[in-house]
Amino acid sequence: MNETTENFWAAIRAWKPEPPRPVYYRLYYDLDGKPVCYSQEDLPGNYIDVTPMEFAISSHNVRVIAGRLVPIPPRVNVIKLVPSDTGTPCDSRDVTVITQGQAQHWKRKTHETS
Repeated sequence: MNETTENFWAAIRAWKPEPPRPVYYRLYYDLDGKPVCYSQEDLPGNYIDVTPMEFAISSHNVRVIAGRLVPIPPRVNVIKLVPSDTGTPCDSRDVTVITQGQAQHWKRKTHETS
């Protein structure tokens, strides 16, 4: 073996790898329990440990209540067109045709369901 190869093997034998750092899966939240950020770092602030799957999803549609992650069900908005005196003027036979002048006006109405 030549000197370069010997130096290489000596360096490999002398190498002491650092121990792996701990892996964090955390959700940081504010005083109201609303998510601020998901992080794998040790940051200042309120946090709870979450599972790797919860971390991968990183949903902001959650709250932290009494130290537990609670999903918030999404609201469903149902939007429909209703006849109106104001709004977009459309042909009286076809709501998809926008016209000028004498026309049926339509506006959007939103109904929230839980």
